[in-house]
This record gives sequence, C-alpha cells and structure tokens, in this order.
Amino acid sequence: MESHMTIARPLPDYLVKRYHGWKATSYAENSAWYRKLADDGQHPRAMVISCCDSRVHVTSIFGADPGEFFIHRNIANLVPPYAPDGNQHGTSAAIEYAVTALKVPHLIVIGHSSCGGVRGCFDMCEGHAPALEEKSSFVGRWMDLLRPGYARLPEGTEAERVAALEKQAVLVSLENLMSFPYVKEAVEEGKLTLHGLWTDIGAGGLECYDSDRGDFVPV
Repeated sequence: MESHMTIARPLPDYLVKRYHGWKATSYAENSAWYRKLADDGQHPRAMVISCCDSRVHVTSIFGADPGEFFIHRNIANLVPPYAPDGNQHGTSAAIEYAVTALKVPHLIVIGHSSCGGVRGCFDMCEGHAPALEEKSSFVGRWMDLLRPGYARLPEGTEAERVAALEKQAVLVSLENLMSFPYVKEAVEEGKLTLHGLWTDIGAGGLECYDSDRGDFVPV
C-alpha cells in the first residue's frame, strides 16, 4: 500500500530562505541562549491563549523572547468548560500542562478586533449562518462555546454588538478557566493570576479587563 506520507512536499522557497536568514542572524547572535533553553527546559513567565488569526502576533505585542510565553492558539481564543470525559481536548490539555507542570504565574486570554470566529458565532446566533449550524461543522460546534456571551450582548448596532462579542469571548473563557479545579486552586492560593485582554489590530490598541469597573480599559 502506498504511504499517505507521499503527500508531504518540500517547503516553499521563500520559507527556506527565511529560515537560512534567521539561522545566520538571529540564531547566530543568540546561539548561547538557544542552547540554554534546550538544556534547561522551558520556564515560561506566562501562558497566553490567543486566536489562530495570523494578524494576532502576541510575541511582537509584548516584545517576548523565546522561552518567555507558553502559547496556545485556537479559533476565537476560547476556553471550554472543564470536562474530564476521556475524550481529546487540545485547549484543556494545554491549560493543564501550563498550570500543573510548568506552574505559570500568569494566564492571559487575548481577544482581538475583526475576529472571524466571533463574527461567525454572531451570524450563527442570528440565524444567518446555516452551514455553521450543521453538526459536521467543527467551527460551528466550537463557537457554541460563545453562545452564553451572545445572550449577554447589549442593545446596539450590529457592529457594536459584534465588537462586544469579541470581548465576551475573553470573559467567557475566563469564566470557564475557573471551572478547572487546578486553575481555581492556584488562583485562590495566589499562585496564578488570570488576565483578559483585547487588542485592536488596526490601531495597535490594547485593553485589559478591570473587574472593579466591570469593563475593558486601555493599557
């Protein structure tokens, strides 16, 4: 039988060139640091849960070095509720590892403007995205996690409500994080701090959720 691995092809030339450029410059200038990372293992200062959107570049926003952030990306930066049902859970596995093994002191959820996943959830909840309603839609079933956020949306224009739902994606995720027993325990013991952020891609703005104000405020 022919191996399915015959579908794997060489990298595009532009990626090969970029790799060699990185190896000759950034790596060469910091080779001792990379070797230290390899020998000592990772000790990240924070876990970041962000969207898969290619425009969201968390390491650039914070000027992070290799080894500084443990990053997990998924559609619309969502965290599902704790559900130890014996099935595969990629996001939950990343959270478990970050909190129980790496013992990160900070866990950041960052949402963003013009999020396609959030827009899809809004359209689905409005009854305008029948394809996402299909059981076969992985995106639709994932975005079901955000339905509680949609139910809390205030009145306003469509654009205002979609923007509000982007921030609800962060809040729903923070709420669901506290359903993980080891997260809740670490937070209550003061060993872990949760943070909710939202970034405006075009303006370069960053907002942080302030629990005292009950709203996102500029950083």
